[in-house]
Amino acid sequence: VQLVESGGGLVQAGGSLRLSCAASGFTFDDYAIGWFRQAPGKEREGISSISSSDGRLLYADSVKGRFTISSDNAKNTVYLQMNSLKPEDTAVYYCAADKLALRFWLGPDFPPDYWGQGTQVTVSS
Repeated sequence: VQLVESGGGLVQAGGSLRLSCAASGFTFDDYAIGWFRQAPGKEREGISSISSSDGRLLYADSVKGRFTISSDNAKNTVYLQMNSLKPEDTAVYYCAADKLALRFWLGPDFPPDYWGQGTQVTVSS
């Protein structure tokens, strides 16, 4: 199983970035894919997930209305479009996969099974 994130970088506040998560080694349609982030000195935070089985999209309150998750099943890739970025969005962003979408929202004691290596997003003020 492999999850490879890309698209991170440095952007000014108010700007946009699109992260990609390319998945391989498992049946994409059987899994929920989602995004976490971890800022220095803070706990890892689940921010969005997409369930392949029913297409359900979930967002943390901190990103709702600014971030959009989507998937291209033909490419086994999930995207996170991030708009109106704020300095507090600065973090390492991780893509993860699990058969249960709930695993993205149960906290650090019940993490998803598979993880990418992370990509840095830095938002300057």
